[in-house]
Amino acid sequence: MAYTLEDIARLAGVSRSTVSRVVNNHPSVRPEVRQRVWDVIREVGYQPHAAARSLATNRTNIIGLVIPEAVSTLFTDPFFPLLIRGITDACYTHNYHLMLALFSTPDQEEDLYNRLLKSRYLDGVVLASTRVDDLLVQRLLDDGIPFVSIGRHTDTRVSYVDVDNVAGARMAVEHLLRRGYQRIATITGPLNMAAGQDRLLGYKQALAAHRVPLDEALIQEGDFTEGGGLAAMERLLDVQPRPTAVFVASDTMAMGALRAIRRAGLEVPADIAIVGFDDVPQAAFMNPPLTTVRQPIELLGATAVDILADQVTGKTDIPQRVVLMPELVVRATG
Repeated sequence: MAYTLEDIARLAGVSRSTVSRVVNNHPSVRPEVRQRVWDVIREVGYQPHAAARSLATNRTNIIGLVIPEAVSTLFTDPFFPLLIRGITDACYTHNYHLMLALFSTPDQEEDLYNRLLKSRYLDGVVLASTRVDDLLVQRLLDDGIPFVSIGRHTDTRVSYVDVDNVAGARMAVEHLLRRGYQRIATITGPLNMAAGQDRLLGYKQALAAHRVPLDEALIQEGDFTEGGGLAAMERLLDVQPRPTAVFVASDTMAMGALRAIRRAGLEVPADIAIVGFDDVPQAAFMNPPLTTVRQPIELLGATAVDILADQVTGKTDIPQRVVLMPELVVRATG
């Protein structure tokens, strides 16, 4: 049996217009009524006509997750599957479909922007892993396309959700200082990303607060990949005197740093202690298990969708900024 809006309204005990508002995510429906209508829709398997709904609301109920990274990075960095899971769960809650868009060249970005964003095929966009000078942000602002950044942005018009990267890095370094380490190095994230800049700032703040002199030779830039962590750690091992501990700005880079230390015939933490950042699932199963700063990765993704939904439905046009707190997870590496 093919159910109609009238059928759904009769079964849910509401008007046809109420069912229409629920299907089209209109905000002026009481939560208990919205839930009752969706329960009926799921029970009978009703499928709203997507094309008609789009014409009626000027929305497609499709949002995009835009990640300016190569496909290889997406599927080798354990951060992204957790982020996508959080985004996907929130999309289900808001009755959105999710489209994943990746690009690693300017031509791919231009094609993506024209076909999916400027054409308004997508209702809105979640941006992840963007650089501080990314022109995509300015284009979205200029064209009035709803979007939310996962990661701090300096433009006051941009809504974002982030973890307190400065506080997280500082707690990692202060943990090492409390353990008695003084010659503490860091492998930063890319310094053209807010996360890379903020975690470096937290490292410097911790040293300054404990009156430990800053040695620029102990700061090596990484790229959030395992290979980048390995290469940066190899550079640090050439510094004399050698560091006794290292704060690594991501767990994935920490895996590479651990490999480099072992290649040099050294042990963790006996010769060099390591603290990472993220607390991806693999961190607990490293040998030895990684001490790290946990950020709520899935919650970051889910919160970004919540903020975007408010923009798309017109619930608010005020930029929102949500900063989540990290926590230190002490294991065996430092």
